[in-house]
Amino acid sequence: MVSFNYKAVAASLISLLLISLACTRDKTLPIDDNGPVEHTTTPFELDIPDNAPPTYIPADNPMTEEGVNLGQRLFFDPLLSGDNTMACATCHKLEDGTSDSRRFSFGIDGTKSRRNAMPLFNLAFQKEFFWDGRAVGLEMLALLPIEDHTEMKESLPHLLWELSQDPVYPDLFWEAFGTDTITGDYVAKAIAQYLRALTSFNSKFDSSLYHGVFLEDDELNGYMLFNSLTDADCIHCHNEGNKLFGDGKYRNNGLTAAATIHDFPDAGRGEVTGNPEDYGTFKTPSLRNVELTAPYMHDGRFATLEEVLDHYSEGLHVGPNINRAELEFVDQGGVQLTQDEKDDVIAFLKTLTDHTIKDNPLFQNPF
Repeated sequence: MVSFNYKAVAASLISLLLISLACTRDKTLPIDDNGPVEHTTTPFELDIPDNAPPTYIPADNPMTEEGVNLGQRLFFDPLLSGDNTMACATCHKLEDGTSDSRRFSFGIDGTKSRRNAMPLFNLAFQKEFFWDGRAVGLEMLALLPIEDHTEMKESLPHLLWELSQDPVYPDLFWEAFGTDTITGDYVAKAIAQYLRALTSFNSKFDSSLYHGVFLEDDELNGYMLFNSLTDADCIHCHNEGNKLFGDGKYRNNGLTAAATIHDFPDAGRGEVTGNPEDYGTFKTPSLRNVELTAPYMHDGRFATLEEVLDHYSEGLHVGPNINRAELEFVDQGGVQLTQDEKDDVIAFLKTLTDHTIKDNPLFQNPF
């Protein structure tokens, strides 16, 4: 009589199942009259103006039409969240300039996040992301919200399994990367390609530079105040020279009257680096589309642009790591603008709104 080791057989079957799930399942190459057809992709050309800053695109993740299309679908797909109810686009909405109109976003369990959601356009020109710069590269940025326990609360292995069982995704990963084996690396690369594709340089201000459109008197005066070192003095941090109206550096802009670095309610960049000089500093955002991206600051404390101008005019607080070199009027509370001057600066800021993004297919939900 032959003995049968059920445990050994069961273990073997489980091992075979795991191997079958994890093994590479590359598609058979298509065949034509000349033999197998190699996998090819179509380069994606970024829509950017002349004299734009350099882009940061990793050599191992070149932008392709196929990769961007896959990333767009992933970005809008609630399959990426733990209960399949929330997509990346849930907190980065087109009508809000790819940001969130709520002061704090909420995760799938109704858990409130602790910072305002940043807009997601013109990211191809940046290296570090989030208010504290904790994500180095868009590939890292792409996965962090998915696995975050406050936000989308999905496990990567479960997401990969769901995507592999989907009737569409294996083919889309094949088209983008030459394999229908879905990995976290490919998910990150596809979303990163899509985010790099989201450019926004078609504002009224751009048209005034390149297409003969004239600014109104209040807009032009606001532009002059914006660039004046003795008036609004915005150009230290939001210089138009880099086309982004924001340099992405980390600063303390006088929001909190903290006595020591440990008194900041949010340590900001210091939380990432541990450097005392970084405590209470946050990334300087772009002012493009700022009309659409309220509320403002890392904690969304200002609901309107009027409140932002009030802060810089007479609401600055002196505290540790305050940027005195750039906030030159901090000791008098701010730049002391009149109401008319504030109104004109806001009129200029609204010329940075790109009204064409609502019609750009890349910004649309592909489902």
